[in-house]
Amino acid sequence: MGRQRTKPAPTPPTTTRGRRTRDALILAGREVLEQQGWSGFSPEAVAQAAGVSYGTFYTYFESKDDLLHHVVRSVAGEMFASSLVPPDTVEDPYARIVESNRLYLRAWGQASKVLRLADQGGAADEGLRMMVLEIREFYVGRAEKGLRRLQEEGLANPRLNPRLTALALGSMVEQVAHSRDSLDEPFDDEMVLDHLSRLWAAAIGSDLQGIRSTAEDKGDHWLLNGSKVFISNGILADLVIVVARTTPEGGAHGLSLLVVERGMEGFERGRNLDKIGQKAQDTAELSFNDVRVPKENLLGELNGAFVHLMTNLAQERITIAIAAIAGTEHLLEITTEYVMEREAFGRPPARLQHVRFEIAEMATECAVTRAFLDRCIADHEDGKLDAVHASMAKWWATELQKRVADRCLQLHGGYGYMTEYRVAKALYDGRVQTIYGGTTEIMKEIIGRSLLS
Repeated sequence: MGRQRTKPAPTPPTTTRGRRTRDALILAGREVLEQQGWSGFSPEAVAQAAGVSYGTFYTYFESKDDLLHHVVRSVAGEMFASSLVPPDTVEDPYARIVESNRLYLRAWGQASKVLRLADQGGAADEGLRMMVLEIREFYVGRAEKGLRRLQEEGLANPRLNPRLTALALGSMVEQVAHSRDSLDEPFDDEMVLDHLSRLWAAAIGSDLQGIRSTAEDKGDHWLLNGSKVFISNGILADLVIVVARTTPEGGAHGLSLLVVERGMEGFERGRNLDKIGQKAQDTAELSFNDVRVPKENLLGELNGAFVHLMTNLAQERITIAIAAIAGTEHLLEITTEYVMEREAFGRPPARLQHVRFEIAEMATECAVTRAFLDRCIADHEDGKLDAVHASMAKWWATELQKRVADRCLQLHGGYGYMTEYRVAKALYDGRVQTIYGGTTEIMKEIIGRSLLS
């Protein structure tokens, strides 16, 4: 038998002509993927679409999997061609953020088809997963840079962690893109982004099977009845996503997500509930009395609410945990400054051993918690964060915030009880952290079941 010829390993193009040929193949690959799907995505088809020979394809790419990665990279480049902060022609800092999210949302819309088709291919799954992570990292990097710029200009809270804020912002905009795609675009980008992108206002708590709101199929619409309470931003929101029972006998798997718009007949907002903390955020009661919801306002799959909501539950809980540790560290910082500067009995409280021990204990607890959260964040970015570790993070970090707030207020003495001091406000604002997103008791139940089942 003769020797089998092997294709030489492709090398990056070094000439302008070579780069143009490679770019033409990448563009052709994207077009073939969009028009013919994964089944038609082949070196022969791509070479033909690019107007080059079959052999030329292998000059630049090892295989169609290799080309697939380059296609996804090119999509990523288009998605994030603009920084979080648009050109300085947009002067209003809020308008900058809205414009940036508009660019990102539009880019996700352009890229979603390519990503879905590539994922359907079933080739190089791990490599594709890394590409998607790379896309998100690209955006987060630009977003982080933009937030730092806003901080330098004095237009953003200097205590914000740009990295964590960018991760949260990116996640929110991706959910807008996903929702829009699921709804076949009944709402345009301007409408959604003009009202702060989207609001998850379905107050489901932790008991999905206890949902009592119902949506009856009336042929061309759903007839929605029920009520919700403790809805964050419920007064201001123009769109709310409601969890309703569409199949009475289906249990948790008989629930669906419906998008309800401001102005729909029968959709009423109650009073702005009076909370002990977080006064800047409205919290409302919502009622739905024979609300006619168009069939196209079904978000996601029919009876698929349970799956949709569970998909990002770990992310929600790790986000709350991150906010909790950030708030705790801030409390420790201002308390440390206070005990070093305050004079009591002729000397700063920081010179008392008891105070030093208190600060040392809180600082150690914060450091240990931060280390665990860093691991959870890394797992989340790799797609490996599970419900148990997210529950551990949420329980521990929020309970730590509650304990530290109480201890820090004590170290402030009488001044800590005055509302003009930040430590007093932090005590009340942070108290709800152990309640929403799943109470501490629910978190422990999830952990306990996993260990003892």
